[in-house]
Amino acid sequence: MERRLAGRQERLEGTLRISSADWFAAYVLAPSLAELAQRHPGVVPEVIASYRLLDLSRRDADVAFRIVPFSEPDIVQRRLMTMPYGLYGSEATVRVVVEDPRAARLILMNSAQAHFPDVTWLIETFPQSKPAFTSTSRSVQAQMCARGLGVAVLPRPLGEQIGGLHRIDGFGQPPGRDIWVGYH
Repeated sequence: MERRLAGRQERLEGTLRISSADWFAAYVLAPSLAELAQRHPGVVPEVIASYRLLDLSRRDADVAFRIVPFSEPDIVQRRLMTMPYGLYGSEATVRVVVEDPRAARLILMNSAQAHFPDVTWLIETFPQSKPAFTSTSRSVQAQMCARGLGVAVLPRPLGEQIGGLHRIDGFGQPPGRDIWVGYH
């Protein structure tokens, strides 16, 4: 987008509606959006932070970041990156889990996202463990994890920036997720 706009002499202004998950907006996009706002003060980024997949073809948003490819017609899309995930827990939780993995309590996505590969990995890695908490919000999962409620598989940019969380090694690597960007 920047290359297209760089050749124009006119001042950029208006609202740029961006759709993404809450954690992605807060921990991945925020630095870029701050730079955009400083470089182009006439552009007002509007972040729609939700796990819902907004319809770009209906102009629900101008740009969207998501973990699944776009199915709408006439949307330009690219695989932006593969987001690494990690297993996290509070300091006390890490000690408990390393000592006895069966004692792990699981923080999971809710039942609508139970098919996500990271959820499957966590359940298969700790087959004797019980769920302690579910949420559609990775940010809420991270907060509950930091408060010692259990272990969670989180995107590493989120897990590395939340105070009180420690990455747990020794149980293998959770699967990453592709991040797709789409625009009109």
